[in-house]
Amino acid sequence: MYSRPWSRVHGEGSVGRPAFVAEHGLWDDRRAAAAEQVEAALAGIDLVRLVFCDPHGLARSKTLTAAAFRTVLRNGMDFSPGPFIFDTGHAVAVDFLAEPGVGVEEIFGAGDFVVVPDPVTFLPLPGTGPRTAWVLGDEFLRDGSRHPLGTRDVLRRVCARYAGRNLTPVVGLEVEWYLTRLLDGPPGNAGNGFGLQGAAPEVRAMNPGYQFNLDTSYDSVAPVTDPLALLLQGLGLPLRSMEHESGPGQVETTFDPMLAMDAADAMLLFRTLVKQTCARQGFHASFMSLPALDGFDPSGWHIHQSVMDEASGRNIFSPGDGVSDGISVEGKGYVEGLLARARDLCLLSVPTVNGYRRLGPGFSLSPTRVGWSFEDRSVMVRVLGGDSSAHVENRAGEPCANPYLAIAAQLHAGLGGLDGGPSGGPAETLPASLAESLAAFRDGPAADLLGVPLTSCLIKIKESELARFQAWSDRERPPDGAVTGWEHREYFASY
Repeated sequence: MYSRPWSRVHGEGSVGRPAFVAEHGLWDDRRAAAAEQVEAALAGIDLVRLVFCDPHGLARSKTLTAAAFRTVLRNGMDFSPGPFIFDTGHAVAVDFLAEPGVGVEEIFGAGDFVVVPDPVTFLPLPGTGPRTAWVLGDEFLRDGSRHPLGTRDVLRRVCARYAGRNLTPVVGLEVEWYLTRLLDGPPGNAGNGFGLQGAAPEVRAMNPGYQFNLDTSYDSVAPVTDPLALLLQGLGLPLRSMEHESGPGQVETTFDPMLAMDAADAMLLFRTLVKQTCARQGFHASFMSLPALDGFDPSGWHIHQSVMDEASGRNIFSPGDGVSDGISVEGKGYVEGLLARARDLCLLSVPTVNGYRRLGPGFSLSPTRVGWSFEDRSVMVRVLGGDSSAHVENRAGEPCANPYLAIAAQLHAGLGGLDGGPSGGPAETLPASLAESLAAFRDGPAADLLGVPLTSCLIKIKESELARFQAWSDRERPPDGAVTGWEHREYFASY
């Protein structure tokens, strides 16, 4: 037996553009140095997953051989714009065969764009089998300019505005999610298609729930979550705790504070690896806020925030003078900015039909009122700590939100408050539905954060999602207030 000497035609195929990074000056010195380290590390790697985050907050990827990735590292990789075109149910929301109406010529005809690996995010993954690495990429148009529909760049721009004021935003993640035991059942393809989601996975709850922080409840999930904790730590993520929440098999995972971009990157990696690791062991993890399962309680994503002065390293939210409970004048301004933009930017923190179930009146610990207070879980923003640990916690988000958009929205609104923008005004309530939230987003100045193309794209995507839900509801007439089968099929597997 012998191996056939397959010939290779010289050329690089659909791997971006030759010398794309160098031609357009896309890397700073830090990334250039990191790229050299990545090239050396590829000798111990078989496959590389090149990942970018789509507008829905889901990781989209191509798996490349290490040899192919050597070229892709500096040339980029061509990707289809499908993730910018489809809504959450894979229905076409942006008409790419006519004028797309989002101001991006490359969308017309579904032309490719280029994803360039960010070498500082290169991360070998643990496990047996093929030696695989994960690396995040940034989206570019073919002329070398940043893709206006890329969400990671939204957060990058906001962080740059802070840096221009010699400030550094710091973010802590507190994420709730569900672990369930996967049962044998159909794969969900029956009836599936573009905009037609098949059956959700069949699962069984891990425990009865409703014994908050009970050690025995945690022990029922520990065979999965304890090794998961070691995995996350091994990857360098600053994991702090795994806790059992109220619902059956509902887990809360918290992380130590990170720089804002690191926090968003960590959130994407965390959610993706949790789902994949659990699935490999016969379990199903979901970041859907409220699955349509008996006795399940809503899950939220609480974003903890503070701002550091770069020169002194001082937390500008600190009330000073060793005060153990309070917040500075600057911190109050930041909070007022969060309140002022709470309604028109809510869509970026609560982007699905299902997420608004949690914000309804039936859940007393979920925020419905646009307001802030010290240690009050009924309001949107809770002020915590004091002295150097003073920070704010926004409790409104759902755990499947796009991390770059959700965090960018917080920092953008807070910076407006620091700059003396409009105050929160009289207390209001958060939007009670995706329709209400979309209307506030559409009528508000979201483009000052996102730019016109991404704002238009998100509106089209959410209009499509909402229209499909409303058409199903008109036909099926589900009970008022109940999580529907449509939501369960739409979100439970994907998120």
